Amino acid sequence: MGRSRCRICEVAIWFLCSSFTIFAGVEAIGVNYGLLGDNLPSPDKVISLYKSRGIQSLRLFNPDQNALHALKGSDISVILGTLNEDLQQLASSQSYAATWVQTNVAPFSGSVHFKCIDAGNEVIPGDLATYVLPAMQNLDAALNDAGYSIPVTTAVSTQVLGDSYPPSQGTFSDSASSYMAPIATFLESKGYPLLVNVYPYFSYTSDTKEVHLDYALFNAHQTVVLDGGVQYSNLFDAIVDSVYAALEKSGGPSVDVVVSETGWPSGGGAPGATVENAMIYNNNVVAHVKRGTPRRPGKELETYLFAMFNENQKPEGVEQHFGLYRPDMTEVYHVDFS
Repeated sequence: MGRSRCRICEVAIWFLCSSFTIFAGVEAIGVNYGLLGDNLPSPDKVISLYKSRGIQSLRLFNPDQNALHALKGSDISVILGTLNEDLQQLASSQSYAATWVQTNVAPFSGSVHFKCIDAGNEVIPGDLATYVLPAMQNLDAALNDAGYSIPVTTAVSTQVLGDSYPPSQGTFSDSASSYMAPIATFLESKGYPLLVNVYPYFSYTSDTKEVHLDYALFNAHQTVVLDGGVQYSNLFDAIVDSVYAALEKSGGPSVDVVVSETGWPSGGGAPGATVENAMIYNNNVVAHVKRGTPRRPGKELETYLFAMFNENQKPEGVEQHFGLYRPDMTEVYHVDFS
């Protein structure tokens, strides 16, 4: 999960003080299936719950074999992640990448629809960042050699952004740009998307006096930021469009953004972490993403809510309260996926 206090919060502070479509149609909204809990229901029950709610897309952070088996024949599309600790081997060994594909994709390819493979989650910038692109390239080659047409990408947090205000001036940070520019070029050349974890909640909590809650919750019914002739009334769009702007400046003008995580905590004792706010935010996300963003108007934005369950093995506090459901499969609050 992205914890960064993105500079996009400067959007509200400043204001107050002065194609290639892989993901589309009925699958615009998915839900992350996290496994960091010792009391979670079995994967077969989880997948049945997804189906009963009409949730047609799922993100799996690592190739958990039990979850993959439960997904067989479910008609649920899957973003499949690698373990971060596997990135170095995936980057350095084509044979390891081939084995990864044969172990985690091949046995399920006939009965599971893989939307894309996600090489690492939120490792840029950081010690593992240098391995991301070669891991992506090796996995892409391994998938092609095995006859699979599955996009390969990575998931980043908003820590990759340097400037983000106004959104049109979005750029990658000095610490991230040396990794993100070649990744953007690779994605552009292949027609693959970039996965981005977008959390207005953390921008809000970085300065609750200046970043208004209604702007973070999609409840501002007026323009908060005017970026040239472009109007922004919610922080979500401003963050996504700053990423689009950064991609355009880094060799990826046609790269689509997929919001691989977004959500709002329903508890944990931090500012704004209430059941009511979580319900408002996630229902507004579901209703909003079909419209696209001001930078890509009318282009449905593939988005994954975080997460299906409250997970008790995540750090104490709000991190344990992002679930739509409790481990006993009762709703924390209702989200309308229709």
